[in-house]
Amino acid sequence: MNRLKNNWFTESCEMWPGGTFSFEVKEVLHSEKSDYQDIDVYETTSFGRVLVLDGIIQCTQKDEFSYQEMISFLPLCCHKNPEKVLIVGGGDGGVAREVAKHPKVKQIVQVEIDAKVIEVSKKYLPFMAVGFDSPKLTLHVGDGFDFMKNHSQEFDVIITDSSDPIGPAVSLFQENYFALMKSALKPGGIVCSQAGTIWNDIELVSSTLRYCRNQFSSAAYGYTSVPTYPSGQIGFVIGSLDKDVKFDTPQLVFTREDEKAMNLRYYNSDVHKAAFVLPTFVKYQLV
Repeated sequence: MNRLKNNWFTESCEMWPGGTFSFEVKEVLHSEKSDYQDIDVYETTSFGRVLVLDGIIQCTQKDEFSYQEMISFLPLCCHKNPEKVLIVGGGDGGVAREVAKHPKVKQIVQVEIDAKVIEVSKKYLPFMAVGFDSPKLTLHVGDGFDFMKNHSQEFDVIITDSSDPIGPAVSLFQENYFALMKSALKPGGIVCSQAGTIWNDIELVSSTLRYCRNQFSSAAYGYTSVPTYPSGQIGFVIGSLDKDVKFDTPQLVFTREDEKAMNLRYYNSDVHKAAFVLPTFVKYQLV
């Protein structure tokens, strides 16, 4: 499907009616329809390479690290010893890249349903797909639901890097999905899922957090800044089987030398704490 007009790509979606986001395209690097979705990769004038799925921007080379680092390190640093981690989705490799950096992580299992996203990312988004090269990683192509049904009480942390709740990703925002993740966690385990933004759909944020709270002893919503997403922000729900967990207090604090060694460009312990400080209108709606 050609979404370009005069070398400009414009993103529009029913989730943010009345608003669009556009960028200038230098070159179409790839365009195809997989068994699950339309996959496009563009070389742009201002944002580097951009991955678009079903017409929705997934990541841009300019700011992807904010999303990848925060969805990974928020849950990892809330857990005392996150040795075994499951990633559901994340076919571009960015989350795997970040999870592999954590010094306590020993084993990463990733389940991505669309092999074409992995293939395309390895070819055109190597700065993210480098995550697939980690010796810690075991990659499965398949359905995350089916995988977790066969892996009970196995993981310390489960990270769901999904697209927005339109089409095949809708099921990842329902309560039965949080119940399934709960069954796949070890005692004290933590989950983290992409959960939308307060600016475009606070009802989605509220319902996703409610589903998480219904299944986990503790739950919270945190967010990060991603300028090329429609509202400039994206959020995550985090749930823990430990009722005493303090999400805004990282269990492991990195030094400046650690941050440099791991090439962290967004995440640090202060940003971690601030991620859970909510605006007034959100704070009281999500109680």
